[in-house]
Amino acid sequence: MIYDIIGDVHGQAHKLTGLLAKLGYRHNGRFYEPPANHQAVFIGDLVDRGNEEIATLNIVFDMLDHGAALAIMGNHEYNAIGYATPNTLSNDGSYLRPHTAHNTRQHQAFLDEVPFGSDAHRHWIGRFYELPLFIELPEAIFIHACYDTASIARLMPLLDDGNRLNPHAIQRMGQPATPEFSAIRRLLNGIDLPLPDGISMTDKMGIVRHNARVKWWLNAWQTHPISQTLFADNLPNTPLTALNDELANFHIATDKPIFIGHYWLDGAPRLLSKQVVCVDYSAGKDGFLTAYQFDTDNPTLSADNFVQFTDEF
Repeated sequence: MIYDIIGDVHGQAHKLTGLLAKLGYRHNGRFYEPPANHQAVFIGDLVDRGNEEIATLNIVFDMLDHGAALAIMGNHEYNAIGYATPNTLSNDGSYLRPHTAHNTRQHQAFLDEVPFGSDAHRHWIGRFYELPLFIELPEAIFIHACYDTASIARLMPLLDDGNRLNPHAIQRMGQPATPEFSAIRRLLNGIDLPLPDGISMTDKMGIVRHNARVKWWLNAWQTHPISQTLFADNLPNTPLTALNDELANFHIATDKPIFIGHYWLDGAPRLLSKQVVCVDYSAGKDGFLTAYQFDTDNPTLSADNFVQFTDEF
């Protein structure tokens, strides 16, 4: 089997149809049908950013419904559920994802096409519940941002047999400063650490941040200077500090290849390590939608297996 693992689409349906065509998928009048012995895997973050939200969702879920694809949840699908869901453990009328200006702006492209509280909104939120937090096959693992077995173990009692969420789980995970809240963030957002005092970074959406994502796939990353370990430019060669015991002991507890999205990479596609592949190359903004073709009969990872849709550029 060849799994065509597709990066964060973020409502860019024209990029998705272009990439599917390049991979040999053909629309048969109902869904995009894969070549023989192929199946697509969507790594999450189908929505937000782009202006083809419903078109993207129709393509992906038509493929899911016909067995042509697998898909996992990204932080944007999780956030959409939280934005739509009242916090039943509070009495202040709030939602699990607060309706702040920042959160609404991040979600606005979806809300423009799927008005809040509409039948379409309820439909798509319901479908997002169908997306598992991760998929583990005999040959590989698919997870949106970080494969952390401790966080997975913490959440497993709240998941169904397909690693999917339910309304009860969402309420538990949506409460800040709880172990469940931290665990779901770890899986869908990765590991964040504070930058040294006086240092900030501006992300690709123009937001100034005082935390940075950790390159958790690096061997013994806890021992590297922050200039090598964090996603931020112009950092000093100072060591990481203030790691709690869980992070100090973090390691990749599998020998399987791990496929992720989330990290807004750019440049020529490359392996993050001998074991970890990221397929997010900033298609949600001005980057190329990227796939990795993983052949279970030839599982050695290689940069030669990346495919990008670049025809419009």
